[in-house]
Amino acid sequence: MDLRETDLPGIGRKYSLETGGGDKLVVVVHNDGRRELYHMNPDDPDEIYSTLSLDDEESRLLSGILAGLTYKPKALENLEMAFDDLVIEWIRIEPHFHCIGLPIGELDIRSRTGATIIAMMENKGPACINPGPDYSFTSRATAVVAGDRTQLKALKQLLASGSG
Repeated sequence: MDLRETDLPGIGRKYSLETGGGDKLVVVVHNDGRRELYHMNPDDPDEIYSTLSLDDEESRLLSGILAGLTYKPKALENLEMAFDDLVIEWIRIEPHFHCIGLPIGELDIRSRTGATIIAMMENKGPACINPGPDYSFTSRATAVVAGDRTQLKALKQLLASGSG
């Protein structure tokens, strides 16, 4: 994948990317929050196949869908996103994990590991966004967590074995 960024003075910023499959996409992020997406003809970079305009709220919703915040494909068991030192990762709670049945507060996760649990996704029902200290872990749920790599390693160890 090839990604190029270009400042557009007075407008915002343009991102041009070519996918591994040869598709060309241009995204213009306007200073007012609008986003315009252009699907380009790979053989003629001046020809637009299709265009889409999104407001800020629509863009954030779409980015969450694309990032897997609302649904994680079964093939992606250990999905991870990194922003400099911040890593967002999905951790599946396996049946043998020590944390099953224990509430977040009892494990004292943040002070013991430095990591943060952003959301818990159960097999059925909606995700629990920003679960509180009373949330208890269940087998086969997925934790969406944030921290640096060291913090996430400690969190995984704490969830799996009780130490960390």
